[in-house]
Amino acid sequence: MNKKATKTTGLTEQLKGKLPVLLVLAVVVGGAWVMINQSKKMSGPAAVVDVKVPALSTIGQKGEKAFAANCAACHGVNAAGGTGGPPLVHKIYNPGHHADGAFALALQRGVNQHHWRFGNMPPQPQVSAADTKAIVSYVRELQVANGIGYQQHRMQ
Repeated sequence: MNKKATKTTGLTEQLKGKLPVLLVLAVVVGGAWVMINQSKKMSGPAAVVDVKVPALSTIGQKGEKAFAANCAACHGVNAAGGTGGPPLVHKIYNPGHHADGAFALALQRGVNQHHWRFGNMPPQPQVSAADTKAIVSYVRELQVANGIGYQQHRMQ
């Protein structure tokens, strides 16, 4: 065998040894690319949705007032989304993925950024338990009026 053939064989053997590492790297980079592009789709101006407002129940009306006072600055009028927070009238917040208790915990403890690129939501200690219940009712009434109902959550 000549020197050139020996060099090529040696390089092939080196690449074969690194193939598992290269494959893992390709999967990680590809997955990161998909996640970044998905999160870009869920932020910015496209995160504001059109919301139909139904005739609200009594508790929904209380929730509308409490939402306007405590949540609308970030989540927008009628939970349609804003520059500081995502729309809550969105399928990702259906009761099968974010139960009522998740909203209550978000208000009490805050939430780390996970579905959207708005940053972390700080706790809202000024919101009482009664106002929390009313806000959740209001958001759920808006969701139903906009075709968002319970969907069982599936990990993807």
